[in-house]
Amino acid sequence: MSNNIENLSAWQRFIKKMTKANEIGKEEDIMTDHDYDGIRELDNVLPPWWLYGFYITIAISIFYYIMIFMGNYNQEKEYAESVEQGKKEVAAWIEKDKKAHPEKYTEAKAYTDAAHLAQGKKLFTEKTCFACHGADGGGGIGPNLTDNKWILGGGIKNIFNTITKGGRPGKGMVAWESSITKEERQLLASYIISLQGTTPANPKAPQGDITWTNK
Repeated sequence: MSNNIENLSAWQRFIKKMTKANEIGKEEDIMTDHDYDGIRELDNVLPPWWLYGFYITIAISIFYYIMIFMGNYNQEKEYAESVEQGKKEVAAWIEKDKKAHPEKYTEAKAYTDAAHLAQGKKLFTEKTCFACHGADGGGGIGPNLTDNKWILGGGIKNIFNTITKGGRPGKGMVAWESSITKEERQLLASYIISLQGTTPANPKAPQGDITWTNK
């Protein structure tokens, strides 16, 4: 780099100012008396860019300390406020969704009359539930639906939820939530409940640790 600063470009002048680097061949100007086995030490100054960064870091640290420990800012308070705001937004969304889809927020109900159970039986056949559970509910690939042992729980709420969300992951039972309506899922669950205590032709051994009786 030339000694004549007037011959330098604006970028070169900026680099020279920010580094204060000494040119090669001019080391004697900053040579110290320190000698380590023939190795001489140069008295280079810290680059201004490094010093500016160091000073900025100190300034930011002071500002941060004042804001966190001496100011009104409080991380715990900010977190609590964010959580509260999140809850309000979720509640508002649920309220809006309830108005648009009220059927999603009503409890499933079990039908016991013959007409509804006949519809449930028809769905049991049409949706090929019999392929895994048997035409009479005695079980096959899937569990027996006529005994009182349940893997995911018996009763209208549990059976409805299993039909809606599907069975255990990797076991083949798919979720029917997007395929059939809530009313149809209630009819199916009601029909399955009506199978309790019946005698299938070839009942599969009971599965599951949850005991439920339809009383």
